[in-house]
Amino acid sequence: MRAHYARSVSKQPKPETDPSVSLQLSVDRTSPVPLYYQLSQQLEAAIERGALTPGSLLGNEIELAGRLGLSRPTVRQAIQSLVDKGLLVRRRGVGTQVVHSQVKRPLELSSLYDDLEAAGQRPATVVLRNAVEPAGARVAAALGVAEAAEVQAVERLRYAHGEPMALLTNHLPADLLAYDTERLEATGLYRLMRAAGITLHSARQSVGARAATAAEAELLGEAPGAPLLTMERTTFDDTGRAVEHGSHIYRASRYAFEFQLLVRP
Repeated sequence: MRAHYARSVSKQPKPETDPSVSLQLSVDRTSPVPLYYQLSQQLEAAIERGALTPGSLLGNEIELAGRLGLSRPTVRQAIQSLVDKGLLVRRRGVGTQVVHSQVKRPLELSSLYDDLEAAGQRPATVVLRNAVEPAGARVAAALGVAEAAEVQAVERLRYAHGEPMALLTNHLPADLLAYDTERLEATGLYRLMRAAGITLHSARQSVGARAATAAEAELLGEAPGAPLLTMERTTFDDTGRAVEHGSHIYRASRYAFEFQLLVRP
């Protein structure tokens, strides 16, 4: 099943005609903000909100410069800044093409599935493992169960727009709810838990980074040694019981965590 799915999602979208002609792009020449940055920010916003969809082609630099009354080097700098961010790619014989925007996920108690769906990223899931197994020491400590006690292990590959985004490994108390593989592939784990009447109250979470192993790189479509973001989370219900321990890895090229920092008075 995994191989079949990988073939079905590997197809690249056909290049579309230039959709930027319908965008209300403009620059303020009286602003201290550089003109290239003004243009790049407008194009990035259009990608984020879906006005420039993955696979669509931008007009060439000369056409875009002429429409906006900008110099070609200014337009080239704006486009290059988005290429550097991974939002655009230059393809030989094709032109400058929109790729998927980076997923920016807030650090709050939400599921990746819900966050991707809310961002219009069309999430999909392949379950790689769904089995009852004895808890190792780390999982047992996180869930507050005896070592070797039975827990449910679920490993999933999460996609957005047909592109692999994250490898998710979760361990849950075996008696918590029925973990049907078909349902796990149709929706998010937290949705299933809430539908079963489980109130998710709080979580303890840590974020880190490391290099991808060869096996991880193959699953995520990255090169071995590519940077990955890591996240470990233990989630508790409203009674204080640990109901889930997750150990997740994300492609750093396609994913970022966002923090909101407040200054103490």
